[in-house]
Amino acid sequence: MKNFRNKIILGLTALVLVVSSCTDDLNTKPKVELSLENLLAKDPNAVQGLLSKMYGAFALSGPNGPGSSDITGPDPGETAFLRGIINLQDFTADGMKNRWGDDGLDQLTTTSDWDANNKFFRYLYDRVYYVVPQTTNIILALDNVDVANEDQIVSELRFIRALAYYYMIDCFGKGVIINESNYGNTTPLPESSRTELFEYVESELLAIEPVMPLTNDYGRANKSVVRMLLAKLYLNAEVYTGQQRWSDAFNYTNLVITEGGYSLADDFVSVFSGDNNTSSEIIFPLIADPIVSQSFGNTTYIVNGSLSTETMPLAQFGATEGWSGHRATKAWYGLYGDLETSTDERAQLFWTEGHSFEMNDYKIWTDGYPAIKFRNTNFNGSSIATSFSPTDFPMFRLADAYLMYAECFLRNGGGSQGEALNYVNAVRNRANAGAITAGELNLDFILDERARELNLEGHRRTDLIRFGRFTGGTYLWPWKGNSVTGSSIPSTYNVFPIPASALQSNPNLTQNPGY
Repeated sequence: MKNFRNKIILGLTALVLVVSSCTDDLNTKPKVELSLENLLAKDPNAVQGLLSKMYGAFALSGPNGPGSSDITGPDPGETAFLRGIINLQDFTADGMKNRWGDDGLDQLTTTSDWDANNKFFRYLYDRVYYVVPQTTNIILALDNVDVANEDQIVSELRFIRALAYYYMIDCFGKGVIINESNYGNTTPLPESSRTELFEYVESELLAIEPVMPLTNDYGRANKSVVRMLLAKLYLNAEVYTGQQRWSDAFNYTNLVITEGGYSLADDFVSVFSGDNNTSSEIIFPLIADPIVSQSFGNTTYIVNGSLSTETMPLAQFGATEGWSGHRATKAWYGLYGDLETSTDERAQLFWTEGHSFEMNDYKIWTDGYPAIKFRNTNFNGSSIATSFSPTDFPMFRLADAYLMYAECFLRNGGGSQGEALNYVNAVRNRANAGAITAGELNLDFILDERARELNLEGHRRTDLIRFGRFTGGTYLWPWKGNSVTGSSIPSTYNVFPIPASALQSNPNLTQNPGY
């Protein structure tokens, strides 16, 4: 059993934080059986359960198993934070498509007809505004009680809150700031711009980075995790604020690489297998477990959604269910050249038998290749097929940091060409893809290598926007703009619409242009 998993159960059962809907009233304190102050005064150890609950909020849909949800939605499994990240970051981009099309998924997979009533936009928005007030409430409660290691716990809660806000900045570009100074206000909070949200998250991370430990329990934030989020924030700063911060992105990326103590796993597949909690590469995971932390929204969504009894042997991947949903497009697997002759081990992580190279109809399961990158089977030793995935989601990992270093160098943020080339080739050589030369190292190569290495990990839409390839017609992919060969989409699609429910609940919020 993974180190932090046992504590997750405490977070789900010791105290149930109940909210009716995060957009109904962003300032309402959650209803609890005891006030947090009284609970913690009576049992200071309960803080571990509360902290676990907040970490678990990114992977689990709710406190009472896969059929429960912290936010409102007709299907609890659809509402999980990680499921929202995959839906909005990968299905809207070039490499992955979903065929179900139910209640708004078509809008995502075809990057067309986006509107404020799409429930999948609301789910991610509501998830942010579930995590933010909950963490703030716990931080305030800790001001009035004494618990062991309190400063670190508060810093971890501030990180969790900052991580949630990072997705608000990236996906929606505006929102409201809820923190210790205004929590519990009865009047609607003012709208904060993308730059204001950026500066708030930056200040929070800079404040906690010096006091975070170098190491922590598995699944919890440490100094490198905070630095990685800072590096991500700065890497995209020009998109978020209009100001380049390449040198800051480089500095924090370099600290993760040189001081974090992480190393590339020997085998790429091991990072996405059921025993990946032993990986030396994963910097920050979202924990999954087939028994104690079941969810239809963690890696279960990725694994089961990418499998089908129609064309694939489920047992080969340690699964008992195939949902016949997700396939890659040639915009991803085409980057490896001929899959049959490619030496790149990542090129072998697509199921081609019974499937067509071209995705002429994204709603037909056999059009496009399912990605078999994630699986339930252990990399080492035997494993038992499960309905829910045991595979942790690597939200941050070292290979990403290596590619970020190279990108920062190419954007004149710092570092050396030799080191950048070494890091890129370390990633490629691990996959037996072959080293590149200094002359081949450019930004176009980095964007493609990030796709080869990181697709289906929640980065692709953000990467395409940062490289100026997401909107417009310069770069087309299958079903972009609801066209089989791809068509131009408006620049307004660089952010998602603010959900209608949020606009209704707070008159200070305004809709993003174009929606």
